[in-house]
Amino acid sequence: MSQNPTLVHALRVTALRLESEATPYRWTHQGQCNCGHLAQTLTELSPRSIHAAGLERPGDWSEHVRDYCPSSGLAIDNILALMFDAGLASDDLAHLERLSDGRNLAQLPAAERHLDYRDRRDVVRYLRLWAARLSR
Repeated sequence: MSQNPTLVHALRVTALRLESEATPYRWTHQGQCNCGHLAQTLTELSPRSIHAAGLERPGDWSEHVRDYCPSSGLAIDNILALMFDAGLASDDLAHLERLSDGRNLAQLPAAERHLDYRDRRDVVRYLRLWAARLSR
């Protein structure tokens, strides 16, 4: 993925917002999880709206990406379309949900590459690594 100022900015804004303890974070809530927080930044929708959209079709973000249909009329597919328009790929979202993209993790020392996808501090770290990689 080449440099994308819009996406880099969104990753940094999301990391800043998540760093605030006042911001609700819940990995099991589709509007307050890793992808949900980035969706908030890119779409300006509320966590509640994003979560409701995610419940229109069974599954988590990885499954929503797999089942994406731009003509479905479902709100989750509209959200995904906006995220793809910002420069995200399907794999990016699947990796974000589990903090698993090796290109981002490679920036860490080997002993620190296992990030807990349910820990807001690790999500912040991952978002910043991703933004730094895309900024090069």
